[in-house]
Amino acid sequence: MSNSNRWLKAITAAAASLVVMACVSSTQDQQVSAVRLAAEQGDATAQAALGEMYYRGDGVEKDRIEARHWYWLAAEQGDAVAQHAIGAMYYHGMNMPQDDVEAVRWFRLAAEQDNIAALNQMALMYHRGRGVVQDDDEAARWDHMAAEKGDAGAQRALGIKYAVGQGVAQDYTQAAHWLRLSAEQDDLRAQQVLALMYHRGDGVEQDNVLALMWFNLASSAEIPAHDQLAAEMTPQQIERAQELATFCRASNFEDCG
Repeated sequence: MSNSNRWLKAITAAAASLVVMACVSSTQDQQVSAVRLAAEQGDATAQAALGEMYYRGDGVEKDRIEARHWYWLAAEQGDAVAQHAIGAMYYHGMNMPQDDVEAVRWFRLAAEQDNIAALNQMALMYHRGRGVVQDDDEAARWDHMAAEKGDAGAQRALGIKYAVGQGVAQDYTQAAHWLRLSAEQDDLRAQQVLALMYHRGDGVEQDNVLALMWFNLASSAEIPAHDQLAAEMTPQQIERAQELATFCRASNFEDCG
């Protein structure tokens, strides 16, 4: 191929790329304009979305003050996403005075609409006693609500609470139940704790193979508990645990022994 042909191909490819980029940019501009128009007309969902765009710099220049403005308008109309966002801004003191009491007020409004992020945050506020009187029972109650909606982090937190009896009566069976639900969503910490429960027989039938399987799924080969467990097992058991881990992940955690 001659040099002139190479240059022609390169120029053509570059031009095509510029056209694609221009189309993407144009489409994004149109999307932002549509959201802004709806937001300016008072649509709460659009206001929350525009707040998120400014917060993240998605399609617009990042501007936390503009983000707060649009979140606030949406939150006052009852949008749960925006209420959680305003709560987070108070919690972190982001473009407004840090205020845990106000943070809890907005988190609670969002949580009462089943916003999972707000449910988790309410559990955290009660656990730490920020903006409310510290209360392990209340923390567990909010964790339970988020866990029932399928949130892996809340399921893990609730499982650990049942294991140690924090805010709930100690119950290893319940602990294993919630930890497994979280572990099946590939939560690494839940997988590690569930592995320990299988190793000890807490709330489940003692099974070193399943214990090592969960350790393997959590990629925990470097932690001492993994090595201690493997030292108690035969090569055949170790191989079986690895096979089960492979089957489990291949089945998207639907076939995990």
